[in-house]
Amino acid sequence: MSRGTVVITGASAGLGAEMARQFAALGYDLGLCARRTAPMTALRDEIARSHPDRRVELRALDVTDDEAVHRVFGEFATEFGTVDRVIVNAGLGKGAALGTGRHDANRQTAMTNFVGALAQADAAMEIFRAQERGHLVLVSSMSALRGMRRAMTVYAATKAGVAAIAEGLRSEGVPGLDVSVIYPGYIRSEMNEHVTQRTRFMVETEVGVRAMVAAIERRRVRAYVPAWPWVPIGFLMRRLPLSVVRRLT
Repeated sequence: MSRGTVVITGASAGLGAEMARQFAALGYDLGLCARRTAPMTALRDEIARSHPDRRVELRALDVTDDEAVHRVFGEFATEFGTVDRVIVNAGLGKGAALGTGRHDANRQTAMTNFVGALAQADAAMEIFRAQERGHLVLVSSMSALRGMRRAMTVYAATKAGVAAIAEGLRSEGVPGLDVSVIYPGYIRSEMNEHVTQRTRFMVETEVGVRAMVAAIERRRVRAYVPAWPWVPIGFLMRRLPLSVVRRLT
Protein backbone atom coordinates (compact mmCIF):
# COMPACT_ATOMS: atom_id res chain seq x y z
CA MET A 1 0.00 0.00 0.00
CA SER A 2 1.25 3.47 -0.87
CA ARG A 3 1.90 6.03 1.86
CA GLY A 4 0.90 8.77 -0.54
CA THR A 5 2.11 10.60 -3.62
CA VAL A 6 5.15 12.88 -3.79
CA VAL A 7 5.84 15.13 -6.78
CA ILE A 8 9.51 16.08 -7.17
CA THR A 9 10.86 18.56 -9.70
CA GLY A 10 14.44 18.50 -10.91
CA ALA A 11 14.32 14.72 -10.52
CA SER A 12 16.69 13.71 -13.32
CA ALA A 13 19.86 13.80 -11.19
CA GLY A 14 21.45 14.96 -7.95
CA LEU A 15 19.30 15.71 -4.93
CA GLY A 16 16.02 15.20 -6.78
CA ALA A 17 16.90 11.74 -8.06
CA GLU A 18 18.18 10.64 -4.67
CA MET A 19 15.06 11.95 -2.95
CA ALA A 20 13.02 9.85 -5.39
CA ARG A 21 14.98 6.74 -4.38
CA GLN A 22 14.59 7.39 -0.69
CA PHE A 23 10.90 8.31 -0.79
CA ALA A 24 10.21 5.19 -2.88
CA ALA A 25 11.96 3.13 -0.20
CA LEU A 26 9.67 4.72 2.38
CA GLY A 27 6.60 3.59 0.43
CA TYR A 28 5.57 6.65 -1.57
CA ASP A 29 4.40 6.74 -5.18
CA LEU A 30 6.18 9.36 -7.25
CA GLY A 31 5.50 11.98 -9.87
CA LEU A 32 8.89 12.94 -11.25
CA CYS A 33 9.62 15.77 -13.65
CA ALA A 34 12.68 17.42 -15.17
CA ARG A 35 13.86 18.71 -18.52
CA ARG A 36 15.74 15.51 -19.31
CA THR A 37 13.62 12.38 -19.58
CA ALA A 38 16.26 9.71 -20.30
CA PRO A 39 17.83 9.85 -16.81
CA MET A 40 14.37 9.76 -15.24
CA THR A 41 13.44 6.70 -17.28
CA ALA A 42 16.56 4.95 -16.00
CA LEU A 43 15.68 6.06 -12.46
CA ARG A 44 12.15 4.70 -12.79
CA ASP A 45 13.56 1.36 -13.95
CA GLU A 46 15.94 1.32 -10.99
CA ILE A 47 13.12 2.01 -8.53
CA ALA A 48 10.94 -0.65 -10.18
CA ARG A 49 13.66 -3.24 -9.60
CA SER A 50 14.09 -2.31 -5.94
CA HIS A 51 10.46 -1.48 -5.12
CA PRO A 52 8.16 -3.15 -7.67
CA ASP A 53 5.01 -2.04 -5.84
CA ARG A 54 5.80 1.63 -6.26
CA ARG A 55 4.15 3.66 -9.00
CA VAL A 56 6.37 6.19 -10.76
CA GLU A 57 5.02 8.61 -13.38
CA LEU A 58 7.32 10.85 -15.43
CA ARG A 59 6.92 14.16 -17.23
CA ALA A 60 9.32 16.34 -19.16
CA LEU A 61 9.20 19.80 -17.62
CA ASP A 62 11.03 23.09 -17.89
CA VAL A 63 10.02 24.97 -14.74
CA THR A 64 10.46 28.33 -16.50
CA ASP A 65 7.44 27.43 -18.66
CA ASP A 66 4.58 28.56 -16.42
CA GLU A 67 1.85 26.95 -18.48
CA ALA A 68 3.68 23.61 -18.56
CA VAL A 69 4.20 23.63 -14.79
CA HIS A 70 0.47 24.04 -14.14
CA ARG A 71 -0.42 21.46 -16.77
CA VAL A 72 2.03 18.82 -15.51
CA PHE A 73 1.07 19.24 -11.86
CA GLY A 74 -2.59 19.00 -12.83
CA GLU A 75 -1.90 15.80 -14.78
CA PHE A 76 -0.21 14.24 -11.75
CA ALA A 77 -3.19 15.16 -9.57
CA THR A 78 -5.59 13.60 -12.08
CA GLU A 79 -3.55 10.44 -12.63
CA PHE A 80 -2.87 9.74 -8.95
CA GLY A 81 -6.20 11.06 -7.69
CA THR A 82 -4.38 13.14 -5.10
CA VAL A 83 -1.00 14.76 -4.47
CA ASP A 84 0.15 14.64 -0.87
CA ARG A 85 3.45 16.47 -1.18
CA VAL A 86 5.19 18.67 -3.74
CA ILE A 87 8.94 19.23 -3.47
CA VAL A 88 10.08 22.34 -5.32
CA ASN A 89 13.62 21.21 -6.01
CA ALA A 90 14.54 22.19 -9.59
CA GLY A 91 17.36 24.69 -9.58
CA LEU A 92 20.31 26.16 -11.40
CA GLY A 93 23.72 27.17 -10.11
CA LYS A 94 24.99 29.46 -12.85
CA GLY A 95 26.16 32.91 -11.90
CA ALA A 96 28.74 35.64 -12.16
CA ALA A 97 29.70 38.78 -10.28
CA LEU A 98 27.38 41.62 -11.21
CA GLY A 99 28.77 43.96 -13.81
CA THR A 100 31.13 41.42 -15.39
CA GLY A 101 29.19 40.84 -18.61
CA ARG A 102 27.29 37.68 -17.63
CA HIS A 103 23.82 39.03 -17.00
CA ASP A 104 22.56 36.15 -19.14
CA ALA A 105 23.78 33.57 -16.61
CA ASN A 106 22.38 35.49 -13.65
CA ARG A 107 19.03 35.99 -15.35
CA GLN A 108 18.78 32.30 -16.20
CA THR A 109 19.45 31.40 -12.58
CA ALA A 110 16.87 33.91 -11.37
CA MET A 111 14.22 32.66 -13.79
CA THR A 112 14.76 29.02 -12.88
CA ASN A 113 15.29 29.30 -9.14
CA PHE A 114 12.79 32.00 -8.25
CA VAL A 115 10.25 32.54 -11.02
CA GLY A 116 10.19 28.78 -11.66
CA ALA A 117 9.71 28.12 -7.93
CA LEU A 118 6.88 30.66 -7.88
CA ALA A 119 5.11 28.81 -10.72
CA GLN A 120 5.57 25.47 -8.95
CA ALA A 121 4.28 26.82 -5.65
CA ASP A 122 1.27 28.34 -7.40
CA ALA A 123 0.44 25.10 -9.22
CA ALA A 124 0.87 23.06 -6.04
CA MET A 125 -1.33 25.43 -4.06
CA GLU A 126 -4.15 25.12 -6.58
CA ILE A 127 -4.13 21.38 -5.92
CA PHE A 128 -3.78 21.70 -2.15
CA ARG A 129 -6.54 24.31 -1.84
CA ALA A 130 -8.89 22.04 -3.78
CA GLN A 131 -7.93 19.02 -1.65
CA GLU A 132 -7.91 21.09 1.57
CA ARG A 133 -4.62 19.44 2.53
CA GLY A 134 -1.05 19.04 1.32
CA HIS A 135 2.61 19.50 2.13
CA LEU A 136 4.62 22.04 0.14
CA VAL A 137 8.40 21.68 0.43
CA LEU A 138 10.72 24.34 -0.97
CA VAL A 139 14.43 23.58 -1.29
CA SER A 140 16.40 26.71 -0.45
CA SER A 141 20.11 26.86 0.49
CA MET A 142 22.31 27.85 3.40
CA SER A 143 23.50 30.65 1.12
CA ALA A 144 20.03 32.20 1.47
CA LEU A 145 20.76 33.27 5.04
CA ARG A 146 22.98 36.19 4.01
CA GLY A 147 24.01 38.04 0.90
CA MET A 148 26.78 36.19 -0.91
CA ARG A 149 29.59 37.61 -3.02
CA ARG A 150 30.65 37.30 -6.66
CA ALA A 151 29.20 34.33 -8.56
CA MET A 152 26.94 33.43 -5.60
CA THR A 153 25.16 36.79 -5.32
CA VAL A 154 22.16 36.04 -7.53
CA TYR A 155 21.92 32.38 -6.55
CA ALA A 156 21.73 33.30 -2.86
CA ALA A 157 19.15 35.99 -3.58
CA THR A 158 16.90 33.55 -5.43
CA LYS A 159 17.09 31.05 -2.59
CA ALA A 160 16.23 33.75 -0.08
CA GLY A 161 13.22 34.54 -2.25
CA VAL A 162 12.15 30.88 -2.19
CA ALA A 163 12.25 30.92 1.61
CA ALA A 164 10.16 34.11 1.64
CA ILE A 165 7.48 32.42 -0.48
CA ALA A 166 7.24 29.68 2.11
CA GLU A 167 7.01 32.12 5.00
CA GLY A 168 4.28 34.06 3.26
CA LEU A 169 2.22 30.91 2.79
CA ARG A 170 2.70 29.91 6.42
CA SER A 171 1.58 33.38 7.44
CA GLU A 172 -1.57 32.97 5.37
CA GLY A 173 -2.54 29.95 7.43
CA VAL A 174 -4.14 27.93 4.63
CA PRO A 175 -6.26 25.15 6.21
CA GLY A 176 -4.71 21.71 5.90
CA LEU A 177 -1.43 23.04 4.50
CA ASP A 178 2.04 22.31 5.86
CA VAL A 179 4.98 24.29 4.44
CA SER A 180 8.63 23.33 4.89
CA VAL A 181 11.82 25.05 3.80
CA ILE A 182 14.95 22.93 3.54
CA TYR A 183 18.32 24.68 3.67
CA PRO A 184 20.94 22.22 2.39
CA GLY A 185 24.59 22.85 3.17
CA TYR A 186 27.29 21.35 0.99
CA ILE A 187 25.83 18.17 -0.48
CA ARG A 188 27.47 16.54 -3.47
CA SER A 189 25.21 16.90 -6.51
CA GLU A 190 25.27 17.40 -10.24
CA MET A 191 25.22 21.15 -9.63
CA ASN A 192 28.59 21.11 -7.88
CA GLU A 193 30.24 18.05 -9.39
CA HIS A 194 32.60 20.29 -11.36
CA VAL A 195 34.16 21.50 -8.10
CA THR A 196 37.44 19.61 -7.85
CA GLN A 197 38.97 21.25 -4.80
CA ARG A 198 38.19 19.91 -1.35
CA THR A 199 35.20 21.75 0.13
CA ARG A 200 34.83 21.91 3.88
CA PHE A 201 31.79 20.07 5.24
CA MET A 202 30.82 18.50 1.89
CA VAL A 203 28.89 15.24 2.31
CA GLU A 204 27.93 12.65 -0.27
CA THR A 205 24.55 12.81 -1.95
CA GLU A 206 22.96 9.85 -0.16
CA VAL A 207 23.99 11.12 3.28
CA GLY A 208 22.83 14.67 2.67
CA VAL A 209 19.54 13.65 1.12
CA ARG A 210 18.84 11.28 4.01
CA ALA A 211 18.92 14.33 6.29
CA MET A 212 16.64 16.24 3.90
CA VAL A 213 14.11 13.40 3.72
CA ALA A 214 14.06 13.00 7.50
CA ALA A 215 13.29 16.70 7.94
CA ILE A 216 10.60 16.58 5.24
CA GLU A 217 8.97 13.53 6.82
CA ARG A 218 8.82 15.39 10.14
CA ARG A 219 7.24 18.32 8.29
CA ARG A 220 9.74 20.69 9.80
CA VAL A 221 8.97 24.36 9.23
CA ARG A 222 12.65 24.93 8.45
CA ALA A 223 15.65 22.64 8.54
CA TYR A 224 19.38 23.20 8.06
CA VAL A 225 20.75 19.93 6.72
CA PRO A 226 22.77 18.00 7.61
CA ALA A 227 22.21 19.32 11.15
CA TRP A 228 25.93 19.12 11.89
CA PRO A 229 27.61 21.47 11.19
CA TRP A 230 24.90 23.58 9.53
CA VAL A 231 22.67 24.32 12.52
CA PRO A 232 25.48 26.09 14.43
CA ILE A 233 26.83 27.63 11.22
CA GLY A 234 23.34 28.92 10.41
CA PHE A 235 23.09 30.49 13.85
CA LEU A 236 26.40 32.26 13.29
CA MET A 237 25.66 33.28 9.71
CA ARG A 238 22.59 35.23 10.76
CA ARG A 239 24.49 37.19 13.41
CA LEU A 240 28.12 37.70 12.41
CA PRO A 241 29.51 40.53 10.26
CA LEU A 242 29.79 39.82 6.54
CA SER A 243 33.57 39.86 6.79
CA VAL A 244 33.38 36.81 9.07
CA VAL A 245 30.56 35.11 7.16
CA ARG A 246 32.78 35.09 4.06
CA ARG A 247 35.23 32.84 5.90
CA LEU A 248 32.50 30.43 6.98
CA THR A 249 31.04 29.75 3.51
